[in-house]
Amino acid sequence: MKIKQFEDRYLSHYSYAILSECEKKIVLIDPSRNPEQYYEYAREEQAQITAVIETHSHADFVSSHLEIHQATGAEIYASKHMNAAFPFTPFDEGDIIEIGHIRLKSLNTPGHSNDSISIVLEHNGADKAVFTGDTLFIGDIGRPDLRETQQNAATLREELAEKMYYSLRDKLMTLHEEVTVFPAHGAGTLCGKSLSSSKSSTIGNEKISNWALQPMTPGQFISELTSNQPFIPAYFPFDVQTNISGAPSFEESVSRVKISEAQAEKTSGGTWIVDTRAEHIFKKGHLPHSVNIMEGEKFETWLGTIIRPDESFYLAGGSSDQLVRMIRRSASIGYESLIKGAFVINDADEQNPVLDLDHFKAHKDLYTIIDVRNRSEMEEKKVFENCISIPLPELRNRINEIPTSGPIVVHCAGGYRSAAASSIISSETGIPAPVYDLGEAVKQFG
Repeated sequence: MKIKQFEDRYLSHYSYAILSECEKKIVLIDPSRNPEQYYEYAREEQAQITAVIETHSHADFVSSHLEIHQATGAEIYASKHMNAAFPFTPFDEGDIIEIGHIRLKSLNTPGHSNDSISIVLEHNGADKAVFTGDTLFIGDIGRPDLRETQQNAATLREELAEKMYYSLRDKLMTLHEEVTVFPAHGAGTLCGKSLSSSKSSTIGNEKISNWALQPMTPGQFISELTSNQPFIPAYFPFDVQTNISGAPSFEESVSRVKISEAQAEKTSGGTWIVDTRAEHIFKKGHLPHSVNIMEGEKFETWLGTIIRPDESFYLAGGSSDQLVRMIRRSASIGYESLIKGAFVINDADEQNPVLDLDHFKAHKDLYTIIDVRNRSEMEEKKVFENCISIPLPELRNRINEIPTSGPIVVHCAGGYRSAAASSIISSETGIPAPVYDLGEAVKQFG
């Protein structure tokens, strides 16, 4: 028996292949959008992918479960509570999948979502591992507020938080302390707030170190779990529905996005241009109505936060190779279908003004300073006293709150978010004031 963990570092996502060496069969858990790595693993092991298990309807990435089913004939297993639109076999409490000497046992563990399950791996009669999806992370647990609407937000959040309390105590904490915990996410995901960088743990270690597994009342647990959660990107509800329906083939879908070496001519009319080049290149020349979402570790998160899933956009880059990478990364959250076209930037006249840093340091009172960090960052350390806090995820909806009578300086913690934010403010009509990106120079303050 082998367990292989696959990591998508951009989305802090872990997926798994469980191999029965005696039967040469593989069961996948929570596969990412591009299935090629799982096919390659099956070829290496000369094994057949026979099943795919979804621990819940994921919000932060698009799964390839339907494509793998269509390509290999592998059966899809998921909780009946998912109400999936694709062909699947219900996999709930008491249900078992057997391959060789391996038994995979489903536990209903609602809390992150109503359709959440955890999968206990039994080998040769002993429980060895548990795949916890977004229920139990290393050092934290899944948040309960990703499936809310304005009408049911507070009620649903508390209902799921209470279910999480009992899922942990009545199901997962009853497992043997030596059972290995394999979660669906690590540090950096927005599905929790304080995850460890460790890729696995044990039930025993989590009982000692995970705040959520400590003695407390349901009320105390609910209060802690529902407070100070990170923002929810705009694409999360879109991905939930995409995963419930089943996504189209990865390669076929990304191949529909055409890349042109010639710059697109019709890039106006309110359609955003997502420019993925480095900020110093973007500032020297870009097209109108461009937002600078640089190629970086969190490109997918910020793309799906700034661009809403009911919008289309153009994708721009410095080379065809870069565009290929960014199209494929866009597809990991299902956004390749929103790309109207992709092109290499070769001639752009719009420029960002360069901030006179010495003048700013001496006359900060003459500038409107916009802090686009998260509220928790702002509360922990305020860089400038007289600033306006508008977190980047809220910027497009709150653009009218920015005074335009004088120069505007935008900052975050290191320059990535401020590059995107300053380009949004500059692109919005009705902003006559010069907009400056403080960028990495923010480290000279505070």
